[in-house]
Amino acid sequence: QAQLVESGGGAVLSGGSLRLSCAASGLRLDYYAMAWFRQAPGKEREGVACINSRGFTSDDADSVASRFTISRDNAKNTVYLQVHSLKPDDTAVYYCAAISGPECTYYTTTVGSWGQGTHVTVSS
Repeated sequence: QAQLVESGGGAVLSGGSLRLSCAASGLRLDYYAMAWFRQAPGKEREGVACINSRGFTSDDADSVASRFTISRDNAKNTVYLQVHSLKPDDTAVYYCAAISGPECTYYTTTVGSWGQGTHVTVSS
């Protein structure tokens, strides 16, 4: 059974950067698309970045507008989300997700496995 463990969240000031990591076990990253979602208090979970099984990334969600970069290291079976120019609106729990297929999608119904989430808090 697949297991995803996120790390790297924390509290930062507006304009700061973080690198979130998602260590995967029980699945091969080159078989599945991997995505990062986030959920802010009182809001729905939204997808922010995705990388397909061949390593191609999807367009960033409008809300993050090229400030976020997803990548992966197949040898380490780890997916990363580099986030720059953070804003208070980026405050959320960030979740790693394994999509049930090789292509990117942000429909939560297509997610096969979720991580437990890592908190990101951005203060002004």
